[in-house]
Amino acid sequence: MDRRHDQVTRRLLTLAGLAALPLAVLGVFFVLPVGGMVARGLWADGAFDPRGLVEVLGRPRVHRVLGFTLWSATLGTLLSVAVGLPAAYVLHRLDLPGRRVVRAALLVPFVLPTVVVGVAFRQLIGEGGPLAFLGLDGTPTAIIAGLVFFNAAVVIRAVGAAWESLDRRPAEAAAALGATPWQVLHTVTLPALRPVIVSSASVVFLFCATAFGIVLTLGGVRYSTVETEIYLLTTTLFDLRSAAALSVLQLVVVTGLLVVTGRLRAVADPTVSRQFARLGRVSRRDVPALAATAVLLALVAAPLVTLLVGSLRAGDGWSLANYRALGSTGDDPAVLVSAGEALLISLRTAVDATWIALLLGLSIALVVTRRSRSRGERRVRSLLDGVFMLPLGVSAVTLGFGFLITLDQPPLDLRDSPLLVPIAQALVALPLVVRTLVPVLAGIDDRQRQAAASLGAGPLRTLWTVDVPVVWKPLLAASGFAFAASLGEFGATAFLAREDQPTLPVVIFRLLGRPGELNYGTALAASVVLATTTAVVMLVVERLRVPSLGAF
Repeated sequence: MDRRHDQVTRRLLTLAGLAALPLAVLGVFFVLPVGGMVARGLWADGAFDPRGLVEVLGRPRVHRVLGFTLWSATLGTLLSVAVGLPAAYVLHRLDLPGRRVVRAALLVPFVLPTVVVGVAFRQLIGEGGPLAFLGLDGTPTAIIAGLVFFNAAVVIRAVGAAWESLDRRPAEAAAALGATPWQVLHTVTLPALRPVIVSSASVVFLFCATAFGIVLTLGGVRYSTVETEIYLLTTTLFDLRSAAALSVLQLVVVTGLLVVTGRLRAVADPTVSRQFARLGRVSRRDVPALAATAVLLALVAAPLVTLLVGSLRAGDGWSLANYRALGSTGDDPAVLVSAGEALLISLRTAVDATWIALLLGLSIALVVTRRSRSRGERRVRSLLDGVFMLPLGVSAVTLGFGFLITLDQPPLDLRDSPLLVPIAQALVALPLVVRTLVPVLAGIDDRQRQAAASLGAGPLRTLWTVDVPVVWKPLLAASGFAFAASLGEFGATAFLAREDQPTLPVVIFRLLGRPGELNYGTALAASVVLATTTAVVMLVVERLRVPSLGAF
């Protein structure tokens, strides 16, 4: 009895040790900023006063912002699913040459900096662009196109992973009984995929509703979502209480969406088999899906190619002048740091954010995936799992705003700390790391750990001999994903980056807001460099072939 009690005590102490660091970080850099933001929105002069929130929500402009956010998110979701489903089928069910390269290419937009996406679309449809005659610059259509460009990869990865693992035999049996390909799709395949499709659509809706860089770059002040309105209220109008009120509203809505998404994902998981079905040959009935995939590839390629071409043009001819200008601050002395210096700052910041996200993410994954041996331990793990998922309910803009208004006074005056931006970026990338590592660690048979322990291996030796051989490749993939996401992060960084220490996305946005051909050309060249860096990282991640990367 005493031995069993000692084992339970030892396991609880190990659990507490693993959870201590993530809990401390979340307490200081999540609970405190979010609590301060809620207090700023609901308390006035030390007294609870929700009238400020009601007043903000009653403004006509806020009604327009909320309406546009819901409309753009809904339409962006529907179109992302419409173009993503055929591509998921083609790239995960058909045996095509270059299939992996195309899959990696279609994944790149998801991790591209949102500012780069906005710049690329402006170059495509703006004045002097190949599609300028359509008159789409500064319209909602441009914003929707940017959202689809950014989020179709979510549908392709999530639905494609499930589609790839579906057993072909039910569809083949239906076809043998005389069902047409269209009937097989509607009566067999889509019902099996419906939970995954709905789950991925809810994730896409969340991403569209919290889009920041794309809307800010393509919509400006005329077309604002809740995210961009919070930014404008803070940086332009200095109306912090109204910004806090909108942040509270967004926090409630996003948390509700995440609860729904989590339940849908739980329903969707059983439809995915661990065995991968064989790939099929291309036939005539696949032509519509191939054509839709080609259209999506064109949508992805056109802005990026136009961006590259624009970066190589100076005046009326071809030139590398824009790239040479990366070492200067452009035509405007108000830009204090060159794009080249900002790239180095971005790389250093992304490295710091990556190791922080990996340290926290691995600790969280170990805590929530180990099998519980007692009712008390099960309750503790369940509680910790809920606490660790709290950052999913806060967008990058809301998090950056919370940092801005709370971490500015002793003893937590971190405004000049070099780790402030990396910590914010790490919290943004943390869900990607956790979503990658948890399925892998959860798939390890706990009996292997028990066998190692029975042979005298301690907890660290067991971790090294059982877990590490399985998790090292997903850990590399998670680090690449976190690095790419941190490199292009703009929402939180836009609030927190100092004037003399901006990241490259921040410098690109500043250059776009300055007059002068050299400023614009430098922004294009910097966007190409940033896009190329993230693309290379994601190509490496794709080659690791970690299935859990589909669970965005």
